[in-house]
Amino acid sequence: MNFDFSEEQKLLQQTARDFLAEQSPLSTCREVLEGDAPYAAALWKGAAEMGWQGAVIPESFGGAGFGHLELAMIAEEVGRALAPIPFGPSVYLATEALLRFGSPAQQKSWLPRLADGSAIGCFAFAERPGQNAFESVEAKVSGGKLSGTKLPVGDGDVASLAIVAAQDGGRVGLHLVDLSTSGVTRTPLESFDPSRSQAKLVFEGAACEPLAGTDAAAIAKLLDVAAVLQAFEQVGAATRALEITREFVLGRYAFGKPIAAFQSIKHRLADLWCEIELARSNAYYAAWALSNDSPELAAAAPLARIAASEAFEHVTVEMIQMHGGVGYTWEYDCHLFYRRAKLLSASLGTPRYWKNLLVDRLRASRAA
Repeated sequence: MNFDFSEEQKLLQQTARDFLAEQSPLSTCREVLEGDAPYAAALWKGAAEMGWQGAVIPESFGGAGFGHLELAMIAEEVGRALAPIPFGPSVYLATEALLRFGSPAQQKSWLPRLADGSAIGCFAFAERPGQNAFESVEAKVSGGKLSGTKLPVGDGDVASLAIVAAQDGGRVGLHLVDLSTSGVTRTPLESFDPSRSQAKLVFEGAACEPLAGTDAAAIAKLLDVAAVLQAFEQVGAATRALEITREFVLGRYAFGKPIAAFQSIKHRLADLWCEIELARSNAYYAAWALSNDSPELAAAAPLARIAASEAFEHVTVEMIQMHGGVGYTWEYDCHLFYRRAKLLSASLGTPRYWKNLLVDRLRASRAA
């Protein structure tokens, strides 16, 4: 089993890092967080020109035709830059759902627009904060019309289409909704991380189209895919946060020497590095399972999700503390990372949800 990337893949990642370093410094994230724009439109357009939104979309639909490994490497750089664009919900979930379950007509209609960035997708599953259970889905479809409320929906205020989980004939499935149609009301929500918008979507007899074969198992697989890709985003952001913290403690002096020279700081930095590398290893293994369509993804995806969420959040807490009093001030960038860590940890279900899911899956596999 080879976990190393090819030279072409490494070049792709370096190109993404260079592009974001120039086009999306942390000041870009701050501008969106402090301003009225829901995302950085120019950066979104630039990412589309780089082919990122269409990374796994076939060339026949205007995509780049890459695999999930390449997309994972792009995701890591998007996370590293704290890029304020609607990347995850659109690429990891909406696009993936159409690739896996969309009809030829649905794919022809939406995939080219998703690939070139002219359309943005979102995934509407939860109906209240903290929910991520199939049995809690109350939205319903009757006669091709969808009714129900979804919140919070990441990027739901700017999306062009929504992939919505709803009951139809007594079972939960996924349905495609053009958000420009009648019967859809969108309300922006106050977000802990304003650089990534959230919305409340209310459907009142909105026209929808079913995605074929999207039962509970298929939806769970889709969430596994998103969990792996988002884990790379979290690992990238955690790595950047640690680098910034390291540079700060090397330049901050106490008693005539850098505070990085004190053993307590050294140990904490070493522990954080180890935690990130463990999360990275879990993410790499999950990416291998995903790209090879291995049944081990059922365990690898939750492990990657748990490790990346906990590592990112822990690093940001330590980042604030090691910056001392200034770490709590608005002018420093610590809170940008802390906000993103909290947001990504809550999306797709909390780490506790994924821990319970992992236990359930391991028990089921042993009982089989």
